[in-house]
Amino acid sequence: MTTSDSGAESLTPRRWLRSLVAGQRQWLMGSVLFGVIAGVLTIVQMIGLAWLVDRLIVAGVAPTTLLPQFLGLGAVILLRSLLQWGQEVTGQEASLRARHRARRDVLAHLQRLGPIRLSGYHSAGLGNQLVEQVEALDGYVAKFLPQQWLAICQPLLILALVAWLDWLAAIFLLASAPLIPLFMALVGMGAERLNRDQFAAVARLSGHFLDRVRGVTTLQLFARTSQATEEVYAAADHYRRLSMKTLRLAFLSSAVLEFFAAVAIAVVAIYIGFGLLGYIEYGPSASLTLFSGLLILLLAPEFFQPLRTLSQHYHDRASALGAAEELTALLVDAPGERHAAPHGRAGRSSRDASVRLVDACVSHRGRGRVLGPISLTLHRGEVVALTGPSGSGKSTLLQLLAGFVSAESGVVQTTPTDGMAWMDQRPWLIQGSLADNLRLVAPDASEERLTEALSMAGLEDLISRLPAGVASELGERGVGLSGGQAQRLALARVFLAEAGLVLLDEPTANLDHATETHVIESIRKLASRHRTLVVATHHPALMAMADRTLCLYQGCLVEERP
Repeated sequence: MTTSDSGAESLTPRRWLRSLVAGQRQWLMGSVLFGVIAGVLTIVQMIGLAWLVDRLIVAGVAPTTLLPQFLGLGAVILLRSLLQWGQEVTGQEASLRARHRARRDVLAHLQRLGPIRLSGYHSAGLGNQLVEQVEALDGYVAKFLPQQWLAICQPLLILALVAWLDWLAAIFLLASAPLIPLFMALVGMGAERLNRDQFAAVARLSGHFLDRVRGVTTLQLFARTSQATEEVYAAADHYRRLSMKTLRLAFLSSAVLEFFAAVAIAVVAIYIGFGLLGYIEYGPSASLTLFSGLLILLLAPEFFQPLRTLSQHYHDRASALGAAEELTALLVDAPGERHAAPHGRAGRSSRDASVRLVDACVSHRGRGRVLGPISLTLHRGEVVALTGPSGSGKSTLLQLLAGFVSAESGVVQTTPTDGMAWMDQRPWLIQGSLADNLRLVAPDASEERLTEALSMAGLEDLISRLPAGVASELGERGVGLSGGQAQRLALARVFLAEAGLVLLDEPTANLDHATETHVIESIRKLASRHRTLVVATHHPALMAMADRTLCLYQGCLVEERP
């Protein structure tokens, strides 16, 4: 029986983010270490500045005699800047590695899904997920995660020093500190939802725009370009409103946090001022000096700075969670696993088998079972024709053999070293040259080998008429070739692939008689190269060249003819 990927089913956005970050702990800890040392140097800088002011004003020391201290203060500032640069670099390296792994995981998952499952996703939406949504993880990894630790370590160091200088001032700072995380959490609840909606909106906008661009010729023929333009404008305006709503929330939250930080600093400044003037004599107030009072005033903004920075990057966390929710929704759509057969069918040796199915069944969502149970063994070098009425399961069987869909029950075994080549009724061609399309399956193929493959597919006349030969350019989806030429170009790719298993789905459908003859002759050449060839077809000539013909009806094998 096939089993689902339990790890994918239990995947959550936060768990997936933690798995991305788990391998980057050294870089993140390095970023935190640089930040902590920079925080210590900030304290040293403030101590030096307060001491210099005290020496100049209270002690009346000449500025020239304090030149070494001024140079030392400048060195501290320079070293602090270098450490902050190191903090940024290590954080960015962790982010770069995490995003690289995220893209690798998503691309590997898309490859496992195969073209059949991917047909349920819009290419523009997938492109948006691979680019925009993965990039949204940058601020979360590079800035928010290190800042979490710095928002604890740096304020504690400053609080300890302020408490040693004046415990009453430390109480003022400690009492106001929780207000920032509190409002940060309240704002974050709404920001995460807004970012999720924003990512969904931009994915829809990408797909909407791409559909209109692809169909611009049809829209012009039916005089619907104005309406299409208005629809794109409406979708873009919806995305604009969502973006502005997110920015409005961000600016509003920043204003609130800045207000509370400013009020707290003002309270400390009033206390220091009245204490130095002698109006407050409670507790340690009477022992305040210019040095201690000025140092506390200089440290008060630095006490709140890590918390304010964390609140700014909290929006990066909301963006990352919104992106992770969209990405994990894609990642949990996992194909089932394929299992090796414990034994082969009676008859020819199992070592001679290219593919073996044992009671395999396939179901589609909303349609129920569409294939099976079916047991079948394909031998090396065998040519098999699949026939049956439309909807009998021929294409589904080919998709199962190719691994594009997975059996919900039963066993599917393929020979790992054979390789597989697939040609659909509508072959997929990219925008580029003929050589670019052929090198999709053979990146290192020489021009002579490409020409040979095209000749075997019956395209030598076309190549001879083209001024640039195999370097001739095609438009998107093969614009510039007829349907039959596109079929033969796809066959040329099959020749180049050197795969042990070749699957062809209605290769002669919708072709004129002359083109059909060329394609059949190319398939005959392919069959003569001792590959396992499975063709879904109704054409008598293709069935005649087969070693055996399998007849399907309602997803079941009802007849096998030699």
